Amino acid sequence: MSFSELRSDITDFRNYIRAERGLSDNTVQSYGRDLDRFAKWVVLVRLASYRKPTLKELASYVGFLHDEKLAPPSIARHLVALKMFYRYLKIEERADATAVDLLGSPKLWERVPEVLPPTAVEALVNAPQPGDRFYVRDRAMLETLYATGCRASEVVGLKIADVYLDSAFLKCFGKGSKQRVVPLGSHAVAALRAYLHGATADGARPSTGDSEVVFVSKTGRRLTRIHLWALVKKYCKRAGLPGTVSPHTLRHSFATHLLSGGADLRAVQEMLGHASIQTTQIYTHVDRDRLKAMHRQFHPRGQAGEGEKPPE
Repeated sequence: MSFSELRSDITDFRNYIRAERGLSDNTVQSYGRDLDRFAKWVVLVRLASYRKPTLKELASYVGFLHDEKLAPPSIARHLVALKMFYRYLKIEERADATAVDLLGSPKLWERVPEVLPPTAVEALVNAPQPGDRFYVRDRAMLETLYATGCRASEVVGLKIADVYLDSAFLKCFGKGSKQRVVPLGSHAVAALRAYLHGATADGARPSTGDSEVVFVSKTGRRLTRIHLWALVKKYCKRAGLPGTVSPHTLRHSFATHLLSGGADLRAVQEMLGHASIQTTQIYTHVDRDRLKAMHRQFHPRGQAGEGEKPPE
């Protein structure tokens, strides 16, 4: 297939999302730029058929985006734009469902930086060990980062008065001092309880120093974002994780894993404290599995009957 055909398909797609989907000019231009970069890559690698890419070819495209020095959210947005493009081609019967399915593949998204698989998160939060001087505090910090999706500044600024362990939630103050409520899972509750109410000799929170904030140093002074960043790097190295992992990685992973598990996009937006849902939409690469699960759960004919196989 020729490059001119690809350019024509991209133009048709832009007209479609503007006229029929009603997307804003800014969004249309953004997706257009993302697809222009994809077209550039298609020519560069001389892709045999852009309408039938393989997983290996799409993974190569992610590598190309890395080489272009794009930020992780930008790479994620490029793949979302590409997935919408292939959905359009499918509707127009110019491509089958294979490309759309591949763009939802976990193997592909594992190549997007700063989104850890659950097993890697597990290794990270378990990296602090009893032999470490502040392992109780450090484990509580890592659990809080992942359980809430809070920014590093929000975690180091977290106040004791805003943590409700019995009710398993905390109040967080984000950008512009905007308050939001974020649930805490059982692992985070247990880790925070051990830190806030455990014995100081075991590395729990000292009673001296700053009496307001949750996470403090051995002298009771509140920690900084730089301190938190250094702790994450320390335990990433111990867990054998890439050096690119940062506190924000756990925020990305929090959102991705929630959506993958079936969470509503609006709920994730609220928990992340995003002013616009468009910011949250960089995580919608997982929506295919989520929508299929919702359909199976709620649609009257979503489940195959007993002893009945779903149609091929």
